[in-house]
Amino acid sequence: MANPLLDTPDLPRFDSIRPEHIEPAIDEVLADNRERIRRRLEQGAPFTWENFAAPMDEMADRLDRTWAPVSHLNAVVNSPELREAYEACLPKLSDYATELGQNEKLYHAYEAIRSGDGFEHLSMERQKVIDNTLRDFRLSGVALPEKEKARFKALKSELSRLTTTFANNLLDATNAWSLTLTEEARLAGIPASSRAMFRQAAEAEGESGWRITLDFPSFIAVMTHAEDRSLRETVYHAFITRASDVGPHGGRWDNSPVMERILAIRHEIAGMLGFANYAERSLATKMADSPEAVLEFLEQLAEQALPRAREEIRELAEFARDAGGPDALAPWDVPFYSEQLREVRFSITQEQLKPYFPADRVVEGLFRVVRRLFGIRVTEREGVPVWHPDVRFFEIHDREGELRGRFYLDLYARKHKRGGAWMADCIQRRRCEDGSLQVPAAFLTCNFSPPVGDEPALLTHDEVTTLFHEFGHGLHHLLTRIETAGVAGIQGVAWDAVELPSQFLENWCWERDALDLFARHHETGEPLPDTLFENMRAARQFQSGMQMVRQLEFSLFDLILHQEYDPETGARVQDTLDEVRRQVAVIQPPEYNRFQHGFAHIFAGGYAAGYYSYKWAEVLSADAYSRFEEDGVFNERTGADFLVHILERGGSDDPMSLFKAFRGREPSIDPLLRQYGITAET
Repeated sequence: MANPLLDTPDLPRFDSIRPEHIEPAIDEVLADNRERIRRRLEQGAPFTWENFAAPMDEMADRLDRTWAPVSHLNAVVNSPELREAYEACLPKLSDYATELGQNEKLYHAYEAIRSGDGFEHLSMERQKVIDNTLRDFRLSGVALPEKEKARFKALKSELSRLTTTFANNLLDATNAWSLTLTEEARLAGIPASSRAMFRQAAEAEGESGWRITLDFPSFIAVMTHAEDRSLRETVYHAFITRASDVGPHGGRWDNSPVMERILAIRHEIAGMLGFANYAERSLATKMADSPEAVLEFLEQLAEQALPRAREEIRELAEFARDAGGPDALAPWDVPFYSEQLREVRFSITQEQLKPYFPADRVVEGLFRVVRRLFGIRVTEREGVPVWHPDVRFFEIHDREGELRGRFYLDLYARKHKRGGAWMADCIQRRRCEDGSLQVPAAFLTCNFSPPVGDEPALLTHDEVTTLFHEFGHGLHHLLTRIETAGVAGIQGVAWDAVELPSQFLENWCWERDALDLFARHHETGEPLPDTLFENMRAARQFQSGMQMVRQLEFSLFDLILHQEYDPETGARVQDTLDEVRRQVAVIQPPEYNRFQHGFAHIFAGGYAAGYYSYKWAEVLSADAYSRFEEDGVFNERTGADFLVHILERGGSDDPMSLFKAFRGREPSIDPLLRQYGITAET
């Protein structure tokens, strides 16, 4: 019987993939790739794009297409059997990647292409792939002595295993905790829709009452609305101690030693490659010149934002005291009283907006927005194999009717699904050796509150913004015109520029012309009233200073942790975080706070020494959007320019060059500060 992971001419056969298929498929692809590479190197020169780089690209694509559905399934329908098969493959994939990266014959073959007479006749995108590949060889330790190569390979394999362990510990700790309440009085203040969600969760477990979990929709409903302060503290305590040495499951899935070892390995790898620390190693593939330049950028933002943030927390504390709250705010008080203050000041709450954002209508509205911006049409396609009944599949066509991309949409939170929201590539756009064009595909994943009973899923405005954000990533991947996989879509894009399209698209969640395309009451069909819209817009900058310094806290912690790691003293994870908080935080958390144990972005994702990318990309996106503010938010020419210069170019050119081609100049920080309502200090 054919292995469904190997027999995928168009799209993954999610209805047929089983855990037992995974390891044999990966073994077969790796063995075949190794043999093809061996034979080609034995043939020797000449090495050209056509006879060497293109076949290497094809082999990489086959491996990516085999592994992408496995990696995705592990994140969205995690099970012991799937996890075991997934983890069995990680060291094999890591070893293979390091083996190729340290293969001197491969390196010299690419060097021969780079120095050959034909290089200057290659397209810009192919030249960029060759240059990136040579850079990546050097970052893989190709120049290391043989003994150090073996050490490097072992470290990379261990690092791959540890980052997965971090993510698994976080998922298991999140799933392990729940609180079932039998007295409805304890749910005072929590909206009816969230109570229904809690009731449905209890019924699914065969319980009576209301079941609160640490899935984000459940967590945020309690933190934002529960009048019972002790309930808020209980849920906060469980959430902020996940996968740590303290809390309800303290020590069971403790990420403390995992973080220590991850940081030690990263530092050692950086040193082997000639970098002073891992922050320098991380920036080797980013726009920023140095860790010092990043620190200067972050500290500049902190200088601008801190005065406003301190005034905001002072106002909140005063409001809470006047409302009969505590004399001193605790972290579990901030979301609750912030929501109360927002309602008093702006006569609006997220709960008031939810009836106007039924999920299906929001999805349709998102498609209408991007059609007006970029001339693309999104249509649903039935009958495509998926991994869960909630998952939908769509195709994107352009003005000429050309199929540009496909994507899976998985909106709702559920057990055994990793938290958060993300876009991941499923298939890369590339020109195949037979001349055909491979159409890209993507996974778009969120964790919104699911429908309850016969009622539709209703989104908060924050969730609407999240959906637009992830779809921005999706458009970057799917609308590329580049035909070489290594720089098509998000591939090859500097990490501190990759958030530009996603944060950029969020802006249309605040525009009347865009909201009128979809914001209608799910029962009456009434459009979003002018008063609600105006209040929503007025509240956009509510606590913007606090929001900014919170992101700066994460960014500074990440960068300093990797820049100042010392093998003699170890990671100093908690001490570093405490020092950063004293610098930029406006409220200090309790001693048991273990935020870092769940910071998957830097310990299990791709943001190590790169979390600052969110803030830098905000500068780019705010400035890019300012051109739409000048020209009109649905200006056809401006939308076409963004499509051509940003979305279609992928990683084929320097991101600063692409930005300047769209904006006509280098980015300015002023539009970002203006969006936050912060006046630049001079």
